Amino acid sequence: MSAFDGSRGRRASARARTKLARVALRSQRRGWGPEERRTVILGAIAAVSTVSVAVVEIGRVWRRGSAPLPSQADDVIQAAESAVAETIEATVAGYQDVSVRENAAFVLLTSFVATFTSTRGVAYLLRGRRTVGPFRDVVIGRRHIHHFVPGIVLLMAAGAAAIVSSDESWEPRLAIPFGIGMGLTLDESALLLELDDVYWSPEGLLGVQITLAVTALIGALSLAVRFVRRGEQIVLEASDGPPAAPPTPAP
Repeated sequence: MSAFDGSRGRRASARARTKLARVALRSQRRGWGPEERRTVILGAIAAVSTVSVAVVEIGRVWRRGSAPLPSQADDVIQAAESAVAETIEATVAGYQDVSVRENAAFVLLTSFVATFTSTRGVAYLLRGRRTVGPFRDVVIGRRHIHHFVPGIVLLMAAGAAAIVSSDESWEPRLAIPFGIGMGLTLDESALLLELDDVYWSPEGLLGVQITLAVTALIGALSLAVRFVRRGEQIVLEASDGPPAAPPTPAP
């Protein structure tokens, strides 16, 4: 066989592989596979858990706070707005009252879960289109820049700044880019382990990633509840005023 025939065979093989890849991509876009379903489940768990905790805490503050209860209110919507405002005030007060380490842990877990969930969603939407809002696949030359690259950069920058800084008050602020970097990097951890683009494949370790994300979500919600409960003691008890002095017994 001549060199020309060999070159023509390699080109034909490359075209065949490209065609198979396109067919596989089209078949993936037609329906949801197990990876997509797990991504949707993760988003649903995050949304339901967050809303449930918020509703429970708003109801708790509503019962203890100054807003009239629904059975006693002339305008239920206005009473609900007052209860939500008191809950936010209690959360902020509790966040400011606890230690800096607890604040940093909450911000870290929250930014990690938010980044991981949104990155999975954007990556799924990009499978069927070129852009999703401001997001798009970044290609420099012939090289696709995966999102673990900025993730690692954020991790190193935030970690180095935390080590160099002697001011503990910066820890909650640095926890934001650190958590974002964790989310971006962990989302493509399978690619780093396999050294291959296995993002949506069974080797993608999505089950492990979702487990870690859900665990982080539970931790963040637990800290948020702690903030609200601490803030209740500060805001609601202060609004009640000091307890009245007991009456002086008659001589």
